[in-house]
Amino acid sequence: MKSRILILSLVLMVFMIVSVNAKNNVKIATIGVVPHNLDVKQSPQKIVEDVIQFWSKQLDQVLPDQPDLIVLPEACDRPRGLGPEQVIEYYLVRKEQVLNYFRSVAAENKCYVAFGMKHQLEDGSWRNSCFLIDREGNTAGVYHKNFPTIGEMKADIKAGSDSPVFQCDFGRVACAICFDLNFDELLQSYVAQKPDIIVFPSMYHGGIVQSYWAYSCRAFLVGAMGFREIPSEIRNPFGQVVASSTNYFNYTVAEVNLDYCMVHLDNNWAKLRMLKEKYGEDVTIHDPGKIGAVMVTSESDRISSKEMIEKFEIMLLDEYLDDSREFRHGTGGKE
Repeated sequence: MKSRILILSLVLMVFMIVSVNAKNNVKIATIGVVPHNLDVKQSPQKIVEDVIQFWSKQLDQVLPDQPDLIVLPEACDRPRGLGPEQVIEYYLVRKEQVLNYFRSVAAENKCYVAFGMKHQLEDGSWRNSCFLIDREGNTAGVYHKNFPTIGEMKADIKAGSDSPVFQCDFGRVACAICFDLNFDELLQSYVAQKPDIIVFPSMYHGGIVQSYWAYSCRAFLVGAMGFREIPSEIRNPFGQVVASSTNYFNYTVAEVNLDYCMVHLDNNWAKLRMLKEKYGEDVTIHDPGKIGAVMVTSESDRISSKEMIEKFEIMLLDEYLDDSREFRHGTGGKE
């Protein structure tokens, strides 16, 4: 009996090790639109109901793909065409109705949903926030926009002061909202925390700054824009677009693999060749060109990218850069 228990324990340990080392494919959807063409002359409650119906139709576009994470824009439940007083009245009636609708979507479809929403805290202050809802419909985290525009702050939107990174079952997620993308102090906070994915609900695109954030954080970045005319894109850790909405479709869905490591080419050319020879199709070595670094991704269910590069003593990109800093400040780098 004891021997059987021992064997079962060993089998379980092996299974756990394999699970930990498995490739980490995550299917991500982003939708770039906010409610529009609604009858804003109706009662606030009817507008709330129309907003929920609007999002039900939009989400039907991506739910058949069974995404793990859906990202929606900033202020995703604020219909276009509402005047300042109407907006306030709408929010006071809306309360948590739209939030609860997104909770139900997440729970019914077993996916995470990230979206931007203006809401009022218990202390009475208003925030422009990104909610992250988990697969059970519970709140996995809430990020408050650190850098609202001057116009927002004049309209009583209070700035957030924290930059949390939220643990999901597939990896670690950070948030930035629209104007946030302009501020290096927020970026550096995330660089230090090393998220796997940055979600970016927004009303503006940011251009090259999106790529800069992705590369600086060595993370995937998922943008969800408030307008069809502005592409909502999924970028890899080099800042390259791997999927995008178009003028025909306001959404895109892509599967990304979070089991990756980024390494510099210096001192690693031969090691990378040997790594590829050993693991073949179980490893992808992606070179974006012009940067001098590559992304090593495990396509294996048995060994992680980190274990692969450790076997060949390949130094991570950030470790290599840190070594260069230390050498420069030591005797070796002085004239």
